[in-house]
Amino acid sequence: MPRTYLTRSAPDTGEVEHRRWMFRHPAVIRITHWVNALCLLVLLTSGLQIFNAHPALYWGKVSTFDTPLLAMSQTDDDPPKGVTTVLGRTFDTTGYLGSSTGADGEAADRGFPSWLTLPSDQDLTGGRSWHFFFAWAFVLNGALYLLYGLFSGQLRFRVVPQRDQVRHFPASVREHLTLRFPKGDEAKRYNVIQKLTYAVVLFVLLPVQVLAGLAMSPAMDAAFPFLLTLFDGRQSARTVHFVVAALLVLFVVVHVALVVLSGFWNNMRGMLTGWFVIERRIEPAAGDDVREHRA
Repeated sequence: MPRTYLTRSAPDTGEVEHRRWMFRHPAVIRITHWVNALCLLVLLTSGLQIFNAHPALYWGKVSTFDTPLLAMSQTDDDPPKGVTTVLGRTFDTTGYLGSSTGADGEAADRGFPSWLTLPSDQDLTGGRSWHFFFAWAFVLNGALYLLYGLFSGQLRFRVVPQRDQVRHFPASVREHLTLRFPKGDEAKRYNVIQKLTYAVVLFVLLPVQVLAGLAMSPAMDAAFPFLLTLFDGRQSARTVHFVVAALLVLFVVVHVALVVLSGFWNNMRGMLTGWFVIERRIEPAAGDDVREHRA
């Protein structure tokens, strides 16, 4: 007996759309993903609060106040201006960096504006408390993710490219640049760019970020002197910590953008419930009845 396919838009070629459900994200992966997202948000905003206590970056063992790599400040002009200096070049960043509106409506001398920091008021002690608590939560959550991923095989599925994916790396780059996303069976696995990016984040950026954070602690430096040697000084570690944080923010921005562009509700459903919809196109066999159905 011929099969009957119902499709919203059966094209002239006779190809038919077919939806298939796939359980993609186990509970541990979903939980650690959202805990990780919360930790990163708190770490970023509390870290900017800590940075505001001295909004400048240096390289080496001591602060070279005359030649910072990056510095944010407010001028004595009337009205005051915010300026940001990067590698010796100065930019007017009034209202955003260096000088921004405070709670009283007046220009405040602070690196990052209050709406980007936790707490919003200038509070170094509060910022450190939030930062240190969620830093350890982040490390423990990451350890759980890695251990589960290693023993369940999920880590290999998510970060190790297969041979055919490596061969088609240039094609995958073109697909990303033109916002063409995989369909059918190819959508069942992460593509090579996703896997390599996740690998760099998991095994390069995050470990460097944690080590640089530890290197800024005098107690950790006393216990593990190699940390200061590794980063060429505490000020260098602070700079590396800031730069890696910026790279992680860039990763999150690109990640969220691709989630939206490739199917926001499908991706969100997958990360909330575990179930992901695979859409594929199949060619009906001879004698099959193809009817158009409109919702």
